[in-house]
Amino acid sequence: MLTVLGYAPFYLFPLPLLTFAVLLGWCRAAATPGQSAAFGFWFGMGLFSAGVTWIYVSLHDFGAMPVPLAIIALVILCAYLSLFPAFACWLLTRLRPTAPLLWVLLAAVLWMLCEWLRGTLLTGFPWLTVGYSQAPYSPLAGFAPVIGVYGISITVVLCAALLTLWFETRLKHWRYGLSVLAIIITGQGLQWIDWVSPEGEPVTVSLLQGNIAQDLKWRADQIENSMETYAQLILESDSRLIVTPEISIPLFSDVVPPAYLTYIAEHAKNNQGDVLIGLAERDHDDGDAYYNTMFSLGTSPEQSYRKHHLVPFGEFIPFKPIFGWIIQVLQIPLTDFSRGGLNQQPMAIAGQRVAINICYEDVFGEEIINQLPQASLLVNVSNDAWFGRSIGPQQHLQISQMRALETGRYMLRATNTGVTAIIDERGHVLDTIEIFTTAALHGQAQGFTGATPYVRSGNYPVLAFAMLIVCISVLSAFRAMRKTR
Repeated sequence: MLTVLGYAPFYLFPLPLLTFAVLLGWCRAAATPGQSAAFGFWFGMGLFSAGVTWIYVSLHDFGAMPVPLAIIALVILCAYLSLFPAFACWLLTRLRPTAPLLWVLLAAVLWMLCEWLRGTLLTGFPWLTVGYSQAPYSPLAGFAPVIGVYGISITVVLCAALLTLWFETRLKHWRYGLSVLAIIITGQGLQWIDWVSPEGEPVTVSLLQGNIAQDLKWRADQIENSMETYAQLILESDSRLIVTPEISIPLFSDVVPPAYLTYIAEHAKNNQGDVLIGLAERDHDDGDAYYNTMFSLGTSPEQSYRKHHLVPFGEFIPFKPIFGWIIQVLQIPLTDFSRGGLNQQPMAIAGQRVAINICYEDVFGEEIINQLPQASLLVNVSNDAWFGRSIGPQQHLQISQMRALETGRYMLRATNTGVTAIIDERGHVLDTIEIFTTAALHGQAQGFTGATPYVRSGNYPVLAFAMLIVCISVLSAFRAMRKTR
């Protein structure tokens, strides 16, 4: 539970190194792999039960799920997520390399591999990947443009494992402490490298935060209020690029009054720019399919982006024969979205090439880079009103900061209730506005060109390295078994 303080909004990034050192010390002292797995499981239960409490807010406060069911659902989810650290700890003790260096490397890569599995299986839930805790202030954040968030997870656990061995020797073997210092200095040095280059002049931007209450957003009698709120915010903005949150107008695009969209488009043309507006989109050529879509209106030809990575139980119901009953419990509209294409290209708008990701999509860095290096800017549009006043919106902001670090691009966040922010290519928040207020964030965003090593290679290098260390450890364990026979 203390590990959560390493993430936003607390940003105590050294803390995970210490808590993981304690966990790994328990694993080294475990009598059996099963005992080590128990340590990993309960470590995970503490981490996730403290770190994803906002899921209860989404299910109960806004999804109208009864309190007992919401608590049970949260406990089941946390237990499922805790199976991954349990497996990492079990396998670490099961293989138990005798060489200190191999043990350190194995501990780091096993944790990362289990995080990657957690972020991949069943559409993935990579929230609270330990690498995020280092964005953007830690020296280890310098590894982000090179090896991404999972690579930073390796460096965090690597440092923790070295600290574990150092503590075991009562701080006598300084080589362990010096190794941690060397990793930290390397990360800091990487931050001085300019992986990408500015392209053209900065573009003026306005990021709109309508602050439409979640329990009112989908009510028919409140639709006009939403339209008026965003129309007013748009008309008060003279930026070339104006961005509204996801599904800012809770209507299908084909039923929005044409005059309304024309009015917005004319204002954008007067600014010599474009507006990005979020709407639901029906595909009449594909039966009942509908999408979570961002449309561009203004000077540039009209373009659109359809959300690809949908939220389980929020935007679609997985395994409907088993979980279909949840639709009757949750009061969540539009729970059967269709997926947009994976390889959609950036929009050419406002003199930039804008890569859009909608809400939960920015949690998947390996998918964001599909639009790079073509894109000069990143835009995330969200409705984090589902999180209420929990730590969820701040954690989501930190995830966006990591995407900026990995790609070397500005990340512009337009959200319904916050956190709306302008994030630079170093992952630093340049400006933001108060959450749960109706306002527009006006500023400038610099476009960039070029590709970081992570954009070029994605997660493949760290996955290959991890598998190599696992294979070496397995071979070492087999040899040790043969010698004892």
